[in-house]
Parts: sequence; C-alpha cells; structure tokens
Amino acid sequence: MARTKIEAAGAGAPRKGWILRQWERIESTDAQGIRTAQYLLILSAVILTCFGMVMVLSSSAVEFVSKNQDPFVLFLKQSVFGLIGLVGMFVIMAMPTRWLRKLAWSALMVSGALLILVLFIGKEVLGNKNWIEIGPISIQPSEFAKFALILWAATVLGQKRRLIGDWKHALIPVVFPGGAAILGLVVLEHDLGTVIILALILAVMLWVSGAPRIIFGVVLVAGVAGILFMAITSGNRMGRITEWWASLTGGEIDAQGTGLQALQGRYALASGGWFGVGLGQSRLKWSYVPEAQNDFILSIIGEELGLIGSLAIVALFLVMAVSMYRIAHRSRSIFVRVATAGVIAWIIGQAFVNMGMVTGLLPVIGVPLPFISYGGSALLTALCGVGLVLNFARDQIRHGLPASEDEAAPSIGRTP
Repeated sequence: MARTKIEAAGAGAPRKGWILRQWERIESTDAQGIRTAQYLLILSAVILTCFGMVMVLSSSAVEFVSKNQDPFVLFLKQSVFGLIGLVGMFVIMAMPTRWLRKLAWSALMVSGALLILVLFIGKEVLGNKNWIEIGPISIQPSEFAKFALILWAATVLGQKRRLIGDWKHALIPVVFPGGAAILGLVVLEHDLGTVIILALILAVMLWVSGAPRIIFGVVLVAGVAGILFMAITSGNRMGRITEWWASLTGGEIDAQGTGLQALQGRYALASGGWFGVGLGQSRLKWSYVPEAQNDFILSIIGEELGLIGSLAIVALFLVMAVSMYRIAHRSRSIFVRVATAGVIAWIIGQAFVNMGMVTGLLPVIGVPLPFISYGGSALLTALCGVGLVLNFARDQIRHGLPASEDEAAPSIGRTP
C-alpha cells in the first residue's frame, strides 16, 4: 500500500524536459556523467576535424585552380593527417595511463631533438623556420612540442605534488630547464605565436598544480620581456602590431601592405551576414585574403556560413571545453587535472586567440585555428591531445576515481 502511494506521488511529479535531462547527465559526477562527457568530446573533435577538411578544400581550391594545379592537393594532405590523428586519438585513449607517464621523458627529449634539427635543416616560410620536409610531406616539430610538454610537465608535477608549494620545486625542472629549453628553441625559430601558446600552457598547468603565486609574477615579467624582444627585433611583427593598434584607435591602416590580411579578413567576416553567401561561394578567398586556408580560415567560414556558422564553431569548442573540464573535475589525480588543464589551455586557448586575431581584438601573431586551419602536424597533435583526455575519462569509467589519497585535491584549480 505504501509503495503504491509512493509510485502515485512519483507519477504526479512534473516530467523533466529533454534538455534538462541531458544537462543533468553532463553535470553528473558518476560514471554515466563521465561517459556523456567522453562522447561529447569525441563528437566535437570529429565534427571539427571533418568540418576543417571541408573548409580547407573550400578556401584553397580556387587558388590552385587559378594556377592550373590540382585543387584537392591540400584537402588530401589534411585528410590523411586527420585520419592518422583520429587513429592516434583512439590509440592513446586505449593505452594504460601508466604507459603515458613512462613515455613522458622520452616524448620531451624527442621533441627537443626535432626542434634542434629544425635549426639546421628546417624550411623557412614567411620569416618562421618551423618545418622539416620529408619528401612531399612537411612536419612542424613545434606542434609536437605542445603535446610532449603537457605530458612531461603533468608527470613531473604529479610526482612532486607534496613539494609543489616550495617555489624551487615548482620551478625546477618544469620551468627551468625543461620549459625554458623548449620555449628557447621555438624562439630561435622566430615563431612568436607558438611561443605565446606554449607559455600559456605552462602558466595554466602551474596554476592548477598549486604553484606559489610569486612564480607567476616572475614568469609574467620574463614572458612579456621576451615577447617584446621578439616583436621589436622583427619588422614584420612590429608592423602587424602597429596596424592592429591603428585599427583600434582609428589610425591609418596600410591596406596594401602589412595590414592587408587582417583588413580583408574582417571584410570577409562582415560580408557573410547572418547566414553567409553559401558554402564554397566566398569571393574574398580569390587572392584577397592571403593564405585563406591557414590562420584566417575563420574569415572564410564567416563569409560562406555567416554569423550562425561562426557561432556553431564557437559552440563546438565550448562543448569540448566543458567536457574536458568535467573529466578533470571528477578526478582526484593531480596528474590528470594538470594534464587536462594543459590541453584546455592549448586547444581552447589557441582557438580563442585565433578568433580574437581574425576579428581584430588581438594582433596577427600567426596562430592557427585548431582542427580547422590547414596544417597536418597541428591537426594530428590536437587529436592526440584530445586522446589524452579521453584516456583519463576511460580510466575513470573503468576503475572509478583513479588516485590515492595523498594525491587528492578538493576541486579543479589551485590546491590549498
């Protein structure tokens, strides 16, 4: 009789809507909630990758047609790297987490060796010496350095979790000599954009690990000094910063020189309106926006798919960010939290730096849009970064909270 009354009371309760039920699944901290976050992360990564391949074809084909070349050449290269990256994502996801920790030091040393190799045999493009050519394929070691640095720094910070409150242990070896060596090698390649992203990754990982605040003041001063040095010593970079400042203050812009790419990119965004001119129908990709398939591919998306299409890209990155955060938030492992924070800073941070650059909120510093801009190395390593977070989610689903009590922390963020 009592059970009948309870069932009747439950039957009379208002039924929750589908959206509310799905949100509760995401908010849940049990295995079901982590599984939902895992699926959302996989789905957003696959959609962004496939969409990026389509937009690389759309933004680059016309240039190759005008030169009587194969219009599918960049699309095919991007597709190959995308497929390899997706395989790599699921392989890393399936690996035992302890294997990843064991590979951390090897990954950093291999990454450093490749960066050194670039200085001797690297190919220089637009002032940046970033690429190593192997036959018809070019690889960019600085992209692999992002993944290696995250894996290595998270492993070291996880091992030193009891000592991280001491500034000496927080600095050594993550900042000096490890992080400084990687950043220094990229500085020698004259790649300011990658230097900024690597510095952002290190800063976020140190913050989440609970490093003393004094470190951030020192690192901030050193970072700003380094960025200013790289900007002042390069006429091209200084010109782009000057043009950006002129666009903000209403000054005169060199529309046929240094300011051409940024100005034409904003024209493309503005001309798309709400719904765009149609996929493949961009007019400004016909040599008006230089290298449209690279850093300024968002401007072509805005022109062809409008504000709605651009916001859909933003939404996918936000879904990815929330999914990663939920996976990190549930874990008690410092290694998991710090590594996931590094991946968020890398992928989501870089995405919004690129968006700020294209919309004119930030100066043009040569940062591609993850998963979407042309670049096989960037696509491959970004998918591997997602695979790393998926590995943590899989481990949580199978084994519950993967940490001993001495590694516990109350929430994602700074530890007491």
